[in-house]
Amino acid sequence: MNDLKLLGLCGSLRRASLNRKLMVEGARAFGGVFEEGGLHLPLFDGDLEAEGLPEAVTRLAEQMASADAVLIACPEYNKAPPGLLKNALDWVSRVKGQPLEGRPVAIVSATAGRAGGERTQSVLRHMLQPFRAHVLPFPEVLVGHAAEQFDSDDRLINERNAKALEGLMARLREQALARRAALKAA
Repeated sequence: MNDLKLLGLCGSLRRASLNRKLMVEGARAFGGVFEEGGLHLPLFDGDLEAEGLPEAVTRLAEQMASADAVLIACPEYNKAPPGLLKNALDWVSRVKGQPLEGRPVAIVSATAGRAGGERTQSVLRHMLQPFRAHVLPFPEVLVGHAAEQFDSDDRLINERNAKALEGLMARLREQALARRAALKAA
């Protein structure tokens, strides 16, 4: 089935972000239809929410709800996910329903340091608990010294990382197909 829809969320807004490159590599391995979620959102503000959810927030929640699976590429800023990702999750938590509930989610990270984002992934897993998402625990994709891990075509060149990413995307696809079949049978 090549019509599975993968939503990518990149925790960096920079166009040439190493995490965006890793997300795109993951999307290639997943196959199907890929769409990147927009995280250019206003800062969460209860007063703004009282006026109605911003259109960008509603759109992001709709993207999540219509995806078969979600891939989050998350840099590590000061030992945690960047604020823009936390802000997006805070906004989405205010949308009626649970757009991530039961949805398979994979997390990858690319960082300048040697650990490859291990701490940020741990924190992000904790942040996703209230959303009732099915966050895949393995294989871990932690790309350390990331600036050296991509070629001039933005392809991942480290064989160990590439195999881990392929394995994670295969598991994500498997979980998305299983969820789709279960929803169809219900």
